[in-house]
Amino acid sequence: MNAQEFDDDILENIENSGLDTTAIEEAVNRILQAVGEDPSRAGLQFTPKRVARMYAELLGGYTADPVKTVGDAIFEIKYDEMVLVRDIEFYSLCEHHILPFMGRVHVAYLPDGKVLGLSKIPRIVDIYAHRLQVQERMTRQIADFILDLLKPKGVAVVVEALHLCSMMRGVKKQNARMTTSAMHGAFRANLATRQEFLDNISRGAGPLQI
Repeated sequence: MNAQEFDDDILENIENSGLDTTAIEEAVNRILQAVGEDPSRAGLQFTPKRVARMYAELLGGYTADPVKTVGDAIFEIKYDEMVLVRDIEFYSLCEHHILPFMGRVHVAYLPDGKVLGLSKIPRIVDIYAHRLQVQERMTRQIADFILDLLKPKGVAVVVEALHLCSMMRGVKKQNARMTTSAMHGAFRANLATRQEFLDNISRGAGPLQI
């Protein structure tokens, strides 16, 4: 693949990303030089463009509008039992070291006349995951958005993740995982409701894997 073909290949992925891809490419070039590499050698020739394309995908949550993503997929329905979507896989970048953290998200809510289309909850997770994040904030953002959107009787979100910043550097603990939760409404006020949610997400759960 020549340079022009590579440019054409990545263009459709980054042209609507809202990122300053030229600045990203220049920054990657400087990093490569700073660590003693030659950005012009064959193996690194397209690395700045690849990184720009990667950030356009992994950080696309900055320009995505979760309200527009949901669109008209809110349905009025008489249903007041728990709605649970569990084991939603996600990937994000830690804002402290720009290293990945990844895992799964469990989302539940108690409808109050409105339900959300099934595919929209994973899309909401992706929007907030595709930003520079800390797990605690991401958990709260997902719960708060669903609460504001649907005005349900309660919302619960649990996130379990492995963080490469603690696996590759620092304490270097390969099996340590972090769990965070955000509870609103009935999930916070009612122990039985909260326990039902926690029992459901723990049933059949396997270990997190990279």
